[in-house]
Amino acid sequence: MSKELIELSNALAQATDRAASSVVAVHTERRGSSSGIVWRSGVIVTSEHALRRDEEIQVTLPNGRVVSASLAGRDPSTDIAVLKCAEASNAPPEFGDAATLKPGSLTLVVGRTRASGPVAALGVVSLVAPDRRTWTGASIVPYIRLDVGLQPTAVGGAVIDAHGNTVGLATPRFARFGAIAVPASSINKITDILLQKGRIPRGYLGVGLQPVRLPDALRDKLKWNEKTAAIVMDVHPGGSADKAGIVIGDILISMDGQPVTGLEDVQSHLAGEAIGKTLPLKFVRGGAIQAGSIVVAERPHGGE
Repeated sequence: MSKELIELSNALAQATDRAASSVVAVHTERRGSSSGIVWRSGVIVTSEHALRRDEEIQVTLPNGRVVSASLAGRDPSTDIAVLKCAEASNAPPEFGDAATLKPGSLTLVVGRTRASGPVAALGVVSLVAPDRRTWTGASIVPYIRLDVGLQPTAVGGAVIDAHGNTVGLATPRFARFGAIAVPASSINKITDILLQKGRIPRGYLGVGLQPVRLPDALRDKLKWNEKTAAIVMDVHPGGSADKAGIVIGDILISMDGQPVTGLEDVQSHLAGEAIGKTLPLKFVRGGAIQAGSIVVAERPHGGE
């Protein structure tokens, strides 16, 4: 083995060991576990979809102790859950800036198993996009895809850059192939809100929608270029859509001046900061374009 390869191997092992000092195993089932990161003293972040229950959560700390943790809150839209654990008093990791990663950058995903200790996977950054909206409607900035296959035990583990700093949390949730790194900057914002409120406020229109293809004849009649829109299948009594006069069968084609070509175009207007705003609407009813407006309400806790 050449000197360069030995040096690289040693550097990767050292970076794994350093990162593992802030990584825990999270177990909510009899067998198997996922990973989490001691993000702050007494606070652990982990993958929301891998957290199988809300109670009786245990974590294996870097020193091997198994202790209890309580759920502070979940955000399925970014696949982040926050746990409180007083015994997780390890020093938080050194954080890096995910925005400095480029396609071709080397990263490590460092997790921990409940019995065998740290696990590591070497991956290459395969894609970096300034912004990518997930199918849940959340915006991940930046969106970083990793060419790495995550074993279940590494889900929720720390993504480490070439400097050995933690730049995010690894999850396969929003990638068709490999995994993505939820950036540290996004995790900080989510953690602050979940610790304070226990949930992430989301906008709510009180309407059930399905994507629909607009017939060519209707598009020609309306002089509308987009081929798809969103049709109203349900209106919740007393909700924002009901108050705005929206009825079943209306076809939403524009919201806040932007075309609605699918459900993601509606979800993009429902971030927490949009709550309370009045948005102009255009919709098709009876073969004609109608104009209106709708107030973004806050989604009821546990509501649709």
